[in-house]
Amino acid sequence: MKSNILIFVIGFAVALSGGYFIFGDSASTNEQVQQSATDEVEVQDEAESADEASEESTTIAAEARILAQKGCISCHAVEGLDLDGPSTGPDLSNAYNEVKAKHGKSLEEYLNEPTTAVMASFVADNPLTDEEIQAITEALILASEE
Repeated sequence: MKSNILIFVIGFAVALSGGYFIFGDSASTNEQVQQSATDEVEVQDEAESADEASEESTTIAAEARILAQKGCISCHAVEGLDLDGPSTGPDLSNAYNEVKAKHGKSLEEYLNEPTTAVMASFVADNPLTDEEIQAITEALILASEE
């Protein structure tokens, strides 16, 4: 019996320390992902300027910038705005049209008070201002129209 308890305690300690080393400081990881996403959008903006992109694509890039700055594309892609992201979360291209059916709230209300645990913890760590919510909503409206 004592050996079983000892094995359990050692296993628990190894798992706990392994999780700490693997996931480390999630705040700095989020900052790195957000900075990487912002850099990616800036590179995309420069490439579009170099190719003499149309005024509409420049507007799309400007609208998409808020999604990178607030870390949305660290988990989500937005194909409607040509933003690649991991498949951790769903593609946000149709989020404006789908949020009410999925969560019973408008997109603005959902961004103020998310109903999913992951989004609730993310928004709690990175609160959005009314202006940011408006900018995200406008970007996702634009994405749903593409």
